[in-house]
Amino acid sequence: MMPEGAGFEPRGGLRATEVDARTDALTVLRAESVPHLVAGAYALFEYTGILRDTKDLDIFLRRRDLERALRALERGGFRAELVDPGWIAKGYRGEWFVDLIFSSGNGVAVVDDGWFEHARNGNVMGVPVLFAPVEEMIWSKAYICERERYDGNDVALLLEARGGEMAWERLLDRFGPDWEVLFAHVVLFRFAFPSARTRVPDRVMRELLRRAAETVAEGDWPRPLCRGSLLSRTQYRHAIEQLGYEDARCQGDRGSPGSSNGEGVEDGAAVPPGSGR
Repeated sequence: MMPEGAGFEPRGGLRATEVDARTDALTVLRAESVPHLVAGAYALFEYTGILRDTKDLDIFLRRRDLERALRALERGGFRAELVDPGWIAKGYRGEWFVDLIFSSGNGVAVVDDGWFEHARNGNVMGVPVLFAPVEEMIWSKAYICERERYDGNDVALLLEARGGEMAWERLLDRFGPDWEVLFAHVVLFRFAFPSARTRVPDRVMRELLRRAAETVAEGDWPRPLCRGSLLSRTQYRHAIEQLGYEDARCQGDRGSPGSSNGEGVEDGAAVPPGSGR
């Protein structure tokens, strides 16, 4: 585990132009007072000490700050592009790029004020930064379960490194009706690290088990909803397109067994997110 504020320094394998691009992106955002957070491999290193090669720099920010961030990067010599209006933009300099992320691809883990209220001070390559909170990192990573990318191992590593100091009630609130996603990752964590089970407090484990027992008594939902699409944009397509299941990505209320579908979503139809990760 790395001490707080140890900072991510460039490795020998990074070319100078790559380091310069990432450092310049952070510097210009800081200089122009654009509120932002560092996540991805840099934050994973901060919380776990795991050094991982990364092709980009992940910047998280609120949607309302996106235009300012894009203009700032353009003034810093980047080419800015809104890649998907639901969750991501990018800043390019030559072959290097910066991701500007304001939501998860499935539209669930939206960056809001809470991300900033619980952020962690640190530095990346000599630039003072705020790191995304470990709770929000787990929340956003827990849904990334594609065939080509699965972030569940990162969730387990974050729990091993920081589970004993996390704000678990806040994390439960973040998952809300999707608490079973958190439960699944907690069970896998307990399997991966049986000597570190107490990183997940007993009260949290008992609460998740209580909820799971209630779902057993509840039985099947009468509503044919597929929430798998919140975990993968492609792997549950057969169930939705061929078997007649509703797509949870397109529903305003995904957590109620009897809520209406399609044309009659009770809380208003949600705009389907873009391709997403």
